[in-house]
Amino acid sequence: MSQLPTLEEIRRAPKVLLHDHLDGGLRPETIVDLARETGYDKLPTTDPGSLRTWFQEASDSGSLERYLETFDHTVGVMQTRESLIRVAAECAEDLAADGVVYAEVRYAPEQHTSAGLSLEEVIEAVLEGFRIGSEGRGIRVGTLLTAMRHQARSMEIAELAVRYRDVGVAGFDIAGAEAGYPPTRHLDAFEYLQRENAHFTIHAGEAFGLPSIWQAIQWCGADRLGHGVRIIDDIAVSANGEAKLGRLAAYVRDKRIPLEMCPTSNLQTGAAPSIAEHPIGLLRRLNFRVTVNTDNRLMSATTVSEEFAKLSEAFGYGWDDMQWFTINAMKSAFLPFDERLALINGVIKPGFAQLKWQG
Repeated sequence: MSQLPTLEEIRRAPKVLLHDHLDGGLRPETIVDLARETGYDKLPTTDPGSLRTWFQEASDSGSLERYLETFDHTVGVMQTRESLIRVAAECAEDLAADGVVYAEVRYAPEQHTSAGLSLEEVIEAVLEGFRIGSEGRGIRVGTLLTAMRHQARSMEIAELAVRYRDVGVAGFDIAGAEAGYPPTRHLDAFEYLQRENAHFTIHAGEAFGLPSIWQAIQWCGADRLGHGVRIIDDIAVSANGEAKLGRLAAYVRDKRIPLEMCPTSNLQTGAAPSIAEHPIGLLRRLNFRVTVNTDNRLMSATTVSEEFAKLSEAFGYGWDDMQWFTINAMKSAFLPFDERLALINGVIKPGFAQLKWQG
């Protein structure tokens, strides 16, 4: 068997990222700078190294409260036009440095208005930052506008996603606590998006089980599932390894509904016990439309390359597997078909071919 790719080699591969939160990927140095500039005084420490450690430990603590507290600090320093531009620009730079050629980065505009910015000003600042950060770096970044499922602004955000769709907003999403806040609460927003021929993904099947996935697809019409790990609950695996799919799992596979999987993040939230036992292994074997993502790069101390390296170590994945995941993601992007094809045939396949043959 050929040697597995190293992390350095994986970094050189052209990668695609569909599930990444803007407020979950800040550089600790930037958080400290922005806190000083904007007068945010609630950081647990102003030493960037210690802050990085604090974020990881709070995220790994197994306490959802502590995990969510980490976002209070990142969102806390993202309340001005200048800070949003900087965070978005650095996000594009960091992803490009990791070999990402196409990314869809999501954030909730409603969380960045406490210092007086309007939703439109928030959206335009983030778009500006991505424009600056991606220029000349061989990466293309689209944004997904997220509505919080416990709030009542989803229609407003959906309308903005449609309004800005030709200038960098790729689609819409809902996020936040799944239990008690089913996607059907926002049905009017999803029906509006469908009438407008717009794209959307829904966080479903991470903290909550099959009903959340079923509602997201069959009631709301989601193009993709954010996480979707609990689809495993509808698959029975016998002692000899044979898998029997229930009706919902079979539907998800048959319809090629993309699953935006975030392995390290799922370990932190308890959705999977370890990388080796993560449902992604079985779902890959059964040829679901699986994609590999970061979720929150700061909280999970990860990059797309590191996610692939962990999966490679756990499941023995080589270049062909990584290319399969990457093409799955590019096929599932909220980008016009011809542009997806151009990236697959012009960038992704040649990039992987080069890495395969130089080994």
